Amino acid sequence: MDIKRSLVLLCSSYGSFLLGQEKAVDTIYIFDNQMNKVKLFHPVRTINPKDVEKNSTNLSELLRYQSSIYIKENGRGAVSSPSFRGTTAQQTAFVWNGININSSFLGQGDVNNIPLFGYDQIEVKAGGGSVVYGSGAVGGSIHLNNILDFNRGFKASVFSEAASFDTYNNFAQASFSNDKLSVKVSGSYVTSQNDYKVPEFVVGSTGFNNVNGRYYNTSVNIGASYKIADQQTISWQNQIFDASQHYPIFEDNGNRTKYKAQTLRSLIAWDIQKNNLSNSLKAAYTEDNFQYFSSLNLPKASGAEGKNYIFKNDFNYFITPKININAIGEFQVNKGEGYESGIGSISRNVGSLAGLIRYFATKDLRFEAGIKKDFVENISSPLLYSFSGKWNALRWYHVGANFSRNFRFPSFNDLYWQPGGNLDLLPETSTNIDMDHEFSFGDFKITLSPYYMDIKNLINWLPTPLGYWAPFNTARVESYGFESQVTWNKKLGKHSVKLDAGYTYSKSVNKDTQLQRMYVPLHKAVGNIEYGYSFLSVYAQGLFNGLTYTTTDQQRSTAIDPYFILNTGISAAIFKKYTLGFKVNNVTNTVYQTVSLYPMPKRNYSVYTTINF
Repeated sequence: MDIKRSLVLLCSSYGSFLLGQEKAVDTIYIFDNQMNKVKLFHPVRTINPKDVEKNSTNLSELLRYQSSIYIKENGRGAVSSPSFRGTTAQQTAFVWNGININSSFLGQGDVNNIPLFGYDQIEVKAGGGSVVYGSGAVGGSIHLNNILDFNRGFKASVFSEAASFDTYNNFAQASFSNDKLSVKVSGSYVTSQNDYKVPEFVVGSTGFNNVNGRYYNTSVNIGASYKIADQQTISWQNQIFDASQHYPIFEDNGNRTKYKAQTLRSLIAWDIQKNNLSNSLKAAYTEDNFQYFSSLNLPKASGAEGKNYIFKNDFNYFITPKININAIGEFQVNKGEGYESGIGSISRNVGSLAGLIRYFATKDLRFEAGIKKDFVENISSPLLYSFSGKWNALRWYHVGANFSRNFRFPSFNDLYWQPGGNLDLLPETSTNIDMDHEFSFGDFKITLSPYYMDIKNLINWLPTPLGYWAPFNTARVESYGFESQVTWNKKLGKHSVKLDAGYTYSKSVNKDTQLQRMYVPLHKAVGNIEYGYSFLSVYAQGLFNGLTYTTTDQQRSTAIDPYFILNTGISAAIFKKYTLGFKVNNVTNTVYQTVSLYPMPKRNYSVYTTINF
């Protein structure tokens, strides 16, 4: 009955069909309806709002300490990008409620220009996923999910934090639901002078001072879902984000610049769920705007505006209780217009058709096969495929295997930037193979995931004889290694202990040079341990990052040295509605950097409070 129970919980749209006379009760609405199916075959790391409180500075900090991803951050709160299993930032897909939101201009997501607050779940999936989640889902995907539940009445909460460097984080959320209607509204405001100093890190002749490092951002999220019939739901999710980042300089009299970004994401969905079939029709509009200011007191020097119109339909049908077919069709219109940024007025149509079939052979054995064809205007796209299997071989041992072909098509900047854009670029493609071995011993769970990727037609920007840079399909990359995860949860009366630790080995080499790629550490380890007693909770958090090369020729002299960072915190729940907390980040006062020449803060502090209504 294990697979049947999981399908009832994770795929309620067809759980009732599997159980015959039993009826699955729909109590929540999940915008990313594919994620429940993904979890049947792939390990997915889930970060809930309580986990976010431990790393509330920004999304970069959260992913750095609570996932296997390597985050490159040009100083605290500045431009930031992810590296997933040795791949590039463009080969990591950011997915908002089932919609790929990577920038049409850059082909990636700037981690610090994506709000941290306002989601019900942040989920991290390693491995290829282009058949379901599209271009960029090569090394893995980061999912920002909202959930609306019914029959929960009124709820509200407020989180407020004051931290070092004049940093203030504020987040408020309220929701109401009955048996027909569910509404959730939230908003956040984050600001920091970010004027930290690292005197031991000498740039030129003086110690580092993060001059002009100020940043702020605000976000508003609105979600609503209404049951128009017993088996039909209309839902809407909307996010507005506004941010400003000042670019750090190394001298007080240097030129002070800044970058501003605004995003709008709006999604409406119509879902039908019957005994043996379901259908989700989505229409979305996303907008990404940015402006660069060469001086704080001057008008914008350059910028761009991107608009995306997205239509997506996801149809599921159980032919028999053991065989499920899934058809996904999507059409997008991507528009962009630059201002003094090398990009003119451009437009691109993108369509795709995907089909998946799932076979539940027994309650302990299941398979999934998928195929997809993308139709990208003026670009020849490869045929994509995937195959996954999951076998619960023993009560304490489960094994999964995954094989897929994934891709990333060139971004607007790759194609149209002037001078330099290259209209002859081919999409990057990858062949991914990975396995997942899960061991359960009482309260312990251990996951070992070896992987291998062969990436072709990697796009690199290189200098040309004419004096400007241009992108070319130059490199072929081989990436292999393994990820491991250990979790332990134990409760004894008023005592509770939670352990969550992981280690990642990433070997990613250019096949032509056989050298490790830049900004891919061979070793990364993270660990979180939390102890609770009655109303008190104490946690410690550690991060080890191995030697990281910053050049393509593996120069040791310019590499980032290994480092270990330790954070800790304590919180107390008062009258069940109030929580007071205190955190110390970088307890050991370590001097470290994630991007060359941009050190991160030394020891710093924060206090916070949470109120639940």
